[in-house]
Amino acid sequence: MSDALVLEIMHQAMSAALTVALPILVVSLLVGVAVSIFQAVTQISEMTLTFVPKLLGVALVLVLAGPWMLHRLLDFTVRMFALLPQLGR
Repeated sequence: MSDALVLEIMHQAMSAALTVALPILVVSLLVGVAVSIFQAVTQISEMTLTFVPKLLGVALVLVLAGPWMLHRLLDFTVRMFALLPQLGR
């Protein structure tokens, strides 16, 4: 197994992980900022107020983008299984 192959596998793994996690992280960030602005404007200092909107936003992203995320992860997994014969050398 060459160093270039290991680096390529790591690059593909990091790319797949970032691609799958990015929609969830972006929605969570945007909802958190919106709730923080709402709390600052209304001076509501409830700590648990951010939890429910973030949970609903992440659930919505998982429902809408879940099949796409699963397809990306399955594609990566199939590529890794295809590389197994090369890893044994």
